[in-house]
Amino acid sequence: MSEYSRVIGQRKTRQLGPLRAPSEQERAWVARMAPVRTGVPKGVFRYRTMQEAGADWESWQADTLRALTKP
Repeated sequence: MSEYSRVIGQRKTRQLGPLRAPSEQERAWVARMAPVRTGVPKGVFRYRTMQEAGADWESWQADTLRALTKP
């Protein structure tokens, strides 16, 4: 133990819920959501202001909605 670390209180073990296999409905949801694309391009974006970042985010969301609503 380093000189900077200390324990306050007692360590508690994490309580897990009952483990089970996913239901048919949960598997169907995962299968439906797998091909969905977010519309946000990958990469690191640097903005001067939060307004620039917000404008980009809104344009990506608008493009995604436009693509989803095409007949």
